Amino acid sequence: MNQPVPENELHDTRLRRLRMRSWRRGMKEMDLILGHFADTALRDLPLDQLDAHEALMDEPDQDLYAWISGAAPTPDVFTAPIARILDNMSSITPKVS
Repeated sequence: MNQPVPENELHDTRLRRLRMRSWRRGMKEMDLILGHFADTALRDLPLDQLDAHEALMDEPDQDLYAWISGAAPTPDVFTAPIARILDNMSSITPKVS
């Protein structure tokens, strides 16, 4: 689902929109993975990487999950964004009490 993006959208507005799209995917696993990434890493991405992440958001959850889990090969165009997400996932520490 390709979302129309306003031409002169402010950077903070774009980040909030992408954060919302990351947390409201429709597949809970992807909500958690992409939502955590949006909360912890999205703000620090340079514009070219933010563009690549936004393109990734247009892909179906089932494809994203297959690429992230390694069940399917990641298309070349999404190799870098998926690698950033995987690297970010490695920083998640379990909350065990």
